[in-house]
Amino acid sequence: MIDRPSDSTMSPMRTIDLIGVPTSMGAFAPGQERAPARLRAAGLVERLRRDWEVRDHGDSEVRRWFPDVQHPFAQHLPAVRDIALGTARRVASTTGLPLVLGGDCTIELGTLAGLHHRHGGHIGLLYFDLHADMNVPTSVRWGALDSMGMAHALGDTDADPLLAGAFHRSPLLEPDRLHLFAHGDGMERERERIAALHIRRTGVAEVAVDPEGAAQRALDSITREADHLAVHLDVDVIDFVDLPISENADRNEGLGFDATLVALGRILSHPRVAALTICELNPDHDPDGSAVVRFVDGIAGALSRAARA
Repeated sequence: MIDRPSDSTMSPMRTIDLIGVPTSMGAFAPGQERAPARLRAAGLVERLRRDWEVRDHGDSEVRRWFPDVQHPFAQHLPAVRDIALGTARRVASTTGLPLVLGGDCTIELGTLAGLHHRHGGHIGLLYFDLHADMNVPTSVRWGALDSMGMAHALGDTDADPLLAGAFHRSPLLEPDRLHLFAHGDGMERERERIAALHIRRTGVAEVAVDPEGAAQRALDSITREADHLAVHLDVDVIDFVDLPISENADRNEGLGFDATLVALGRILSHPRVAALTICELNPDHDPDGSAVVRFVDGIAGALSRAARA
């Protein structure tokens, strides 16, 4: 059972509740479990405190990926479920703006579940990600659940029920409350599901041309359906050549870092934003630490814009 704080205890949204979820259990390989500690070491908390009150709730247990022979097509499914449930409890207990540091993309399930407990109402998700993550265990052979998170959030009929049905409500997300932002082409099954469910999307090329305008249009679309908005940032949306920090070393496919920050700053400034989850940062791709420092400065800048909105 997750206790939902009463309205009388809610703090102003200029308070950030920092939650670390150091896991790579849903990923293709290890690395992301080191991200929360590296972000703090790069000065994230100190940088945020220029504009926000920050309550740092620390990190959950470090969970590092290894090959799971028992669940070849849904690697570490029980662990992914438990981590998401733990994240949900932590998000539900916050009273400021939850800033959830992953970890792989499956922790977004926990953020969504926690927001449902905390706020009720209609929770929307702006999925700032090059990928839709709408695969299922039967459609791909690699078994990485971080490529399947949205299929489970939406209650896809081919999703694994242990994960899709783990929370107090299923599905966690309605199709009309999901907006895929800076989305690439994806895989054939994902494209078919996006079309069948009439999921709104903004392509990566559109964001690259006009990041501020594209962000505003996406916000106008999703806030017609959502009372509270979760924002998910998978750092693989940033072109690896420009900022080499993501798990997926996709080159010449994503956004420039500056364009990402312009769009993110506009999104986070919206008054209905209720949480930000950052995923798929792999410190192993940044051996001297300079890219993570640049990322921290940029993210803090986007949140600074939100604090002053």
